[in-house]
Amino acid sequence: MEEASNQNINDLPEELLLRILTFLPTLDSIQTSLISQKWRPLWSRVPSLNLPFELFPSYEPPLDTRQFFAEFIDRVLILRSNSPIHTFRLSFIYHDHYGSHVDSWVRSAITHLHARELHLDFFIHKDFHDEETLNHKYDFPFSVLRNGYVENLCVTRCDLTLPAKMSTMRFCSIGSMYLDQVYLTDQIMSDLILGCPNLEALELQNCWGHHHLKICSTRLQKLVLGYFYDSELQETLVIDCPNLFSISFDCCAFDKFVLKNASSLVEFHVDIVHLIDGSYCYWSKVVRLLGQAPNVKHLNVQNWWFKFLTSKDPFPKSFMLHNVNLLELRTGFTQYDLVGMAALLKLCPNLETMILQYLFKIGEDDRLSEELQNKPVNLSMPNLKQVTMKAYTATEDELNFLKILIGQGVALQKIVLARTQVGEEGQIGERSLPIVVLYREGSQGWKCSWALHSATPHSIDSEL
Repeated sequence: MEEASNQNINDLPEELLLRILTFLPTLDSIQTSLISQKWRPLWSRVPSLNLPFELFPSYEPPLDTRQFFAEFIDRVLILRSNSPIHTFRLSFIYHDHYGSHVDSWVRSAITHLHARELHLDFFIHKDFHDEETLNHKYDFPFSVLRNGYVENLCVTRCDLTLPAKMSTMRFCSIGSMYLDQVYLTDQIMSDLILGCPNLEALELQNCWGHHHLKICSTRLQKLVLGYFYDSELQETLVIDCPNLFSISFDCCAFDKFVLKNASSLVEFHVDIVHLIDGSYCYWSKVVRLLGQAPNVKHLNVQNWWFKFLTSKDPFPKSFMLHNVNLLELRTGFTQYDLVGMAALLKLCPNLETMILQYLFKIGEDDRLSEELQNKPVNLSMPNLKQVTMKAYTATEDELNFLKILIGQGVALQKIVLARTQVGEEGQIGERSLPIVVLYREGSQGWKCSWALHSATPHSIDSEL
């Protein structure tokens, strides 16, 4: 016992110490060299470089901070051993004055340190920018990737300079790409896909410059599209990826969506800001793509279903989501919401798990007819086994929904209530409360336990 108490962190194997240092910014891992002789060389052998500008000590004036940060990175790369690294992560407020610095950092990470993951963020947050910095964008030299082994490329707020024969150069190591705030013309997109034949995961956020965007790939398996907004253009999106497994649309406002060869699609996610007057048309265009994806199993969507199914151009009556067994639904629990939920559940007869999340709405929903407003809601869920309600606050509408669940869920075995506090003005708070689990206990009805089923089960009839 005494021997164990005399052990400290210095007694850990070097391999484990290096693993610990990978979770620290490089500046902090360098400072650990002051601990002891054993620690002194460790930072230079950590298999990652994490260089966040936002965590670097600030100076006055702010321009000095940027200069000192650039000098710090220069020294790190000079003193760093040439052993290969897995990840190179840099955030920086770019200015043309530092163009040669950034070029040397990027080339060093790719050609000397052979980074497998390259993360370059030249935005960080809007609070770091003024009019001057917004006019300066780093021009990423894509051709330098030919001299390295980068598998995962992530760049934020920069331009891409592609080689003249990009489509024939074959950047075969790249399997994943994330582009955020990047000027992306139709031709650039086409060249990127042709030039990266092993690309399996692609995420595009806040990109612009396109008009008829085509994403056509036989290798791509995961596609995420976020914040494509340009109301002045009649933009078209065509997706033709026969091996696509997962697709996500987050605030996408293309005028026309086309989905081809989607038989491999299993996960389908759509999230449009729930602005009652202005966003429904884009949501309905994306949801309509489900008609081309018959094998979707995991559906993540918001509850606009009553409006969609009563529109002038709904799905044909024969349309069903037979393969959906997991549904994540952002919804409220008013009568309007429940009627929409019921309409969606009828399309998913084999649903087994449903996760309900809070839906923030801007504006009021359409009025229900007096008949629907007073008609009891019937939820068709013959195979539904578990329901999780996130951000549960025990409102009257939520309690009414619980009664419907328990009364109509013939296969339902478990209801999880992830409770959250409500603020003074009715806002959903960030502080979570102990989870409540309701579960069916044979012929005895429903029981309740708190947190990890640690409390003694008791009847919940009085609560519902």
